Amino acid sequence: LTCRFVFILLGPQAKVKAYREVGRAMATLLTDELFQRVARRAEHREDLIAGMEAFLDELTVLPPGKWDPNAQIPPPSCLPSPHRRTAVHLPDQHSHGNGDMAAAGDQAGPEHTRSREELERTGRLFGGLLQDIRRKALWYGSDFSDALHPQCLSAVLYIYLATVTNAITFGGMLGDATANIQGVLESFLGTAFAGSIFCLFSGQPLTILSSTGPVLVFERLLFSFSQDHSLDYLEFRLWIGLWVAFFGIVLVATEASHLVRYFTRFTEEGFCALISLIFIYDSLKKMLSLADTFPINWQYRLDDITSYSCVCNLSSPGEPKHPDWGGPKVSMHDPSSLPALSPQPPAAPAGLSRTQCLGQGGHLLGTSCQYVPDVTLISFLLFGGTFLSCIVLKRFRNSHYFPAGVRKLVSDFAIILAILTSCAVDASLGLETPKLLVPSELKPTNPARGWIIFPFGANPWWVCLVSAVPAVLVTILIFMDQQITAVILNRREYKLQKGAGFHLDLLCVSLLMVVTSATGLPWYVSATVISLAHMESLRKESTSSAPGEHPEFLGIREQRLTGLAVFILTGVSVFMAPVLK
Repeated sequence: LTCRFVFILLGPQAKVKAYREVGRAMATLLTDELFQRVARRAEHREDLIAGMEAFLDELTVLPPGKWDPNAQIPPPSCLPSPHRRTAVHLPDQHSHGNGDMAAAGDQAGPEHTRSREELERTGRLFGGLLQDIRRKALWYGSDFSDALHPQCLSAVLYIYLATVTNAITFGGMLGDATANIQGVLESFLGTAFAGSIFCLFSGQPLTILSSTGPVLVFERLLFSFSQDHSLDYLEFRLWIGLWVAFFGIVLVATEASHLVRYFTRFTEEGFCALISLIFIYDSLKKMLSLADTFPINWQYRLDDITSYSCVCNLSSPGEPKHPDWGGPKVSMHDPSSLPALSPQPPAAPAGLSRTQCLGQGGHLLGTSCQYVPDVTLISFLLFGGTFLSCIVLKRFRNSHYFPAGVRKLVSDFAIILAILTSCAVDASLGLETPKLLVPSELKPTNPARGWIIFPFGANPWWVCLVSAVPAVLVTILIFMDQQITAVILNRREYKLQKGAGFHLDLLCVSLLMVVTSATGLPWYVSATVISLAHMESLRKESTSSAPGEHPEFLGIREQRLTGLAVFILTGVSVFMAPVLK
């Protein structure tokens, strides 16, 4: 029987010419009888790769460019033996278990950091931490001098806007989850403080600290538990944070970070998907709750527009303000409002507005006084419009319009452009859509709390011991979230030259837990999405390339100054409350 091979190559349309070259190479490869033999016997990807490598070892590579046809290639001193290629060791049938495949992936997968020296155990207490400190100390001076480049300025602005929008989003969600015990102001201050300290002393300063979805879920559950059992939320949270810091230091001392070598790509992507789904769920839940606060006017009838009314009752100072007590009544008609409630008898016109009526001590009578425009509907339109416009602007980088620099600029600032556009549409409509609650003064969002949380007094004494149980769960959560992000950022494909600092990063996060817990600020850990965006904004590429050829990726501009500037600007944003609203 004739055996035929089919090679399918999928990819974006921008590299069609390159695909043709790949197809020609595969056609040449499949004409080789020895490779066909390997391909027939192949059972796994590694088998084909081994056959390709054996084929490439026998090739003579011609230099690119014009080749002089008169130049002759000298024959080899001896013909290659076909037995050498047929003796390629295919993987044994028993070596395809999960453990051996993972080992093979360690050798073939350069994107992971399993074999890097940062994850080697020293066998001494804090041995890995000391190695991280020695390694990063050599580069500490260049971490600031390498930031003196115009690219870093654009990266600061881009990541600042992304960090601010994330702090606003998370602060609003945290305020809803904790009855404003923690809110937007605490989110801004915590982000600025924790991020600045981390950028100065961490092992991987390209990491951006932020509150993440799993932490938000735990905060919500902890607040509900505290309310149900009559416990003080902030004091309970303080003891959990102290235990988490203790467990984190123990993990650093025992070099537990070496366990990240067992994180697979599936683990990384799964955890990123979890974080994304939590934020998507919270945003949809918040939007659906608008229907309760601003109900849709299902009962509105256009034919009854002439009979809708609202009456202002101005009772005299000595009289009770009751609708049946004969006080002076003034009716108000607003032709722009279309009440959605039951018809009322027509009333005499008057010039008092709703604000003037309430300002003079009166109150409104009539069911149509509770009418509000369809705020829920316009909020959903703004919600969908922001998301769709952000997606479109993000993909603008690959469009055929405008020069490449303009397309990249629009794509980098897609998020803030989408937000500003939707805010402008909302402002032009003039509807009273719900706005962000940003305090204009530097004080806690909830006036009942202070900036320092005391460990004793509000809860029973045994709470400090019981807190160790939920602290174990938070420690696992923080360790997974922090280290998975660190693994993603330190992949070899990014060509980082200054090394990682898994143990040092975990120590910084653990010590920051003490400060943020004692001050009632949110807990912070590495944010995967913003950190990746930070690295992408600092990509170094070759400036000279042939026409039509993509620039060569040279690495990442590794430094500490961009992250530090971002978090300082985030702290200054506290005084920009009118703009943030």
